Amino acid sequence: MVYRVIGLMSGSSLDGLDIAFVELEEKGGRWNYQVLNASSLPYDKDWQQRLQQAPELSARAMAELDAAYGKYIGQKVNEFIALNGLEYKVGLVVSHGHTVFHHPPHYTTQIGSGAFIAATTSLPVVSDLRTMDVAMGGQGAPIVPMGEFLLYSAYKYFLNIGGIANLSFRGENVYDAFDVCPANRVLNMLASELGHVFDENGELSRKGKVVETLLDQLNAQEYYWQAYPKSLANEFGTEVIYPLIRSFKLNPHDALCTYVEHISMQTAEAIQQVNRKRGYRLESEKIMITGGGALNTFLVERLQHHLNSIPLVVEVPDRQTVEFKEAIVMALLGVLRWREEATVIQTVTGATDASIGGALWMGKQ
Repeated sequence: MVYRVIGLMSGSSLDGLDIAFVELEEKGGRWNYQVLNASSLPYDKDWQQRLQQAPELSARAMAELDAAYGKYIGQKVNEFIALNGLEYKVGLVVSHGHTVFHHPPHYTTQIGSGAFIAATTSLPVVSDLRTMDVAMGGQGAPIVPMGEFLLYSAYKYFLNIGGIANLSFRGENVYDAFDVCPANRVLNMLASELGHVFDENGELSRKGKVVETLLDQLNAQEYYWQAYPKSLANEFGTEVIYPLIRSFKLNPHDALCTYVEHISMQTAEAIQQVNRKRGYRLESEKIMITGGGALNTFLVERLQHHLNSIPLVVEVPDRQTVEFKEAIVMALLGVLRWREEATVIQTVTGATDASIGGALWMGKQ
């Protein structure tokens, strides 16, 4: 069976909306995919500010933003379809939405109304992919491992470095995944102090030096010693980690360099935590690294340095996979929802059972 789907991802780093038109095919339980068109649409300053300030809004203002952002997403989908000549070729739109609150096991909130996307595009839409898992006692995150399991079978380890870095491990009859630490959201905030939107190729952090006293305090955060399954809210990076870094009043280059080291060290520790729990011994294994952080050359170098002792070889795939893996996976999760099949792995999230996550909006008759 072949499905042609648009997958949408808005990450916590607030860099923009990723759109991927994906052809997915299932044969005998095996999935293959091809990205036919893809674009990353940066947010303008107004949308960046509106999304960044969303957690502070009143209930009424939040409802208004949810609808407005859904309409905005729908308009961007329409523009993408027109630009690429995809009229009458798209069977489904799948939107992750933008995470405003994430506090399992109580609630998780991704804005970008699926109803408004469906009404704007006149296409079926799947949205709200995390809430059912949280309702069943899970973390609601990570949800990408289902896509990794079905689409990237050549790897046992996956690291996605977005606003938050998260790790996945696929072993024999087991799948572990959890959030490692805040990543690009904090790095981007630090880069902005130097007048940059982000640290391109890690050149800003490469100019700095590691400040050990700050590194020790970063590594001492309680979250890192908790057992998984576990997940992070965006506020941990913006309201705990970033203020801690600022309190040291460092040269921004040194702050960036220190935080790159922190991400690298916590990733290595997270992998060791998995290996200890599963009793797994590596033999010439590779880890696939995707997300915006995979394009940060200095960060990848420091990751490889800390993973050498495990040993684990860093592999950065083609740029399209690096930039759009999460949008690709969203497309797949939407298809699974359409087929009424499980969209999350309950051993990953800690839920009481597998669930079919996502609200389906059919739009016009």
